[in-house]
Formats: sequence, C-alpha cells, structure tokens
Amino acid sequence: MTKALFGPIDQIGYLVDDLDRGIARWIAQLGVGPWTVFRNVSLQGRYRGVEGIVTMDVALSYQGDVQIELIQATNATPSPYRNADGTPILGIHHIAWVVDDLGDAVARASANGLSTVFEASNPATNVAYLEPEGETGVLYEFIQGQGMREMIVAGAAAARAWDGSNPITTIG
Repeated sequence: MTKALFGPIDQIGYLVDDLDRGIARWIAQLGVGPWTVFRNVSLQGRYRGVEGIVTMDVALSYQGDVQIELIQATNATPSPYRNADGTPILGIHHIAWVVDDLGDAVARASANGLSTVFEASNPATNVAYLEPEGETGVLYEFIQGQGMREMIVAGAAAARAWDGSNPITTIG
C-alpha cells in the first residue's frame, strides 16, 4: 500500500464571487460553521512568472478535521484565482497540505511531475500552488506558517462543538 506523501489533506479551497453569500450558503445548505473571516488579505507573489500583489477576502471553517477555505479575489492581479481573461474562477479550486518546510514539499512534488504555478507570501504564511503538466483544474497547495496546524486543530474542535450561534467571527 502506498502512503500519502504529504499526509492527510488539511484544506479544500473554493473560490466564490461573494464571500458573505458563500458563507451563508455553506451554513444554510450544508450546516458548516462557524466561520472565521479575514478581510483584505494580501499575498506578494509570482504567478506563471508574473510578479504581483494579490488581494482577497478569506473565510475558514471545518468539516471534520479538514479546513474549508472560501476565497473571494478582490483585485485583478494575475493569479490562480482568475482566468487568463481576468474573470474570476469559481468553484472548487485546490486541496492543500500544511507543511513544515515549503521548499522541501515543493521539491518533492516537483520530482513527482508537478509544476509550480504560484508562489506567494505575507507575514503570516508562505504558499505554493502546483499542477500536473497538461492537466488544468484543481490545484495542489502547500502552506507553511507558524501556528497553522494548531489553528486547524482548534478550528475543527470549535466546529464539532458549534451550536449554530455566532456563525461568523471577523478578524481584520
């Protein structure tokens, strides 16, 4: 039996056109919550060789031990969140793993045939998105950030205990 190279999946990411409506849908239709919202997140990075600052609003919740991330891109900078013509991509976007060493994870994934399409960072996190050659669609993300694993454990516990009250906490 082959073991997963990076451990269990930590996150599933979705792109939405309106973060507040997206959160409301996840709560009403799927019962997923509570949500932590981060407004005006920025990442300095390089997408397919083009440098830029990507801005977004992000919401996080949990299903079991898996973090659900909703992202609404808020600027038109070329990024993995937009089509080549600049229109927003919507729907399931990526699966992700939290890693201790981003460079090592990217090197191992690259050795297995994945190509980096986006590398970015801010003071809290470093990320890389990769894709298989010739296959577009869902990307694979690696995330390195202090306290990320602890945040996922605490968030998953909060979701298991959630009684439906106080569905949204906004940070920033």
